Amino acid sequence: MSDGRRLVVMRHAKAEAWASSDHVRRLTDRGLRDAAEVGRWARTADVVPDHAFVSTAARAHETWSAFREAADLDVEAELDAGLYSAGPDSALEILRTAPAQARTVMVVGHNPTMAHLVHLLDDGRGEPAALAEISTGFPTSAVAVLEIEGEWGDLDVAAGRIVAVHVRHD
Repeated sequence: MSDGRRLVVMRHAKAEAWASSDHVRRLTDRGLRDAAEVGRWARTADVVPDHAFVSTAARAHETWSAFREAADLDVEAELDAGLYSAGPDSALEILRTAPAQARTVMVVGHNPTMAHLVHLLDDGRGEPAALAEISTGFPTSAVAVLEIEGEWGDLDVAAGRIVAVHVRHD
């Protein structure tokens, strides 16, 4: 990985199918295990964030918590209610507010926005194996790591390159 900025885009882990509202749906046991496994992978792959934006939905916050604990991070997430219903353009606006000194920023949100965001930011010259891994979808707990050119405040379409992907396989 480069010494530049990196963006870690993660779709929340597997959640229960039903709850009193969509916003309060919680992770299943598998979802908790998967989110923790991604945290361990991130630690091993040296893609741990120093800043994170997380949707306020219960399943996204629980994904972050399990990830954070498994990755042994001392980073408090910035919970953002806008990520719950954000489209890719809105998510991009949120990412532009990342602190200038942040080197690795993570966003934990929902599909289809997280998948669209990855493809929107990718300049098309990413790692072929990583691109192939997400070419057919972005399942729960999926993570894409992009190297980002420029400052967070200037983040725009095709400003990054996919360099790693982690997808759970059954």
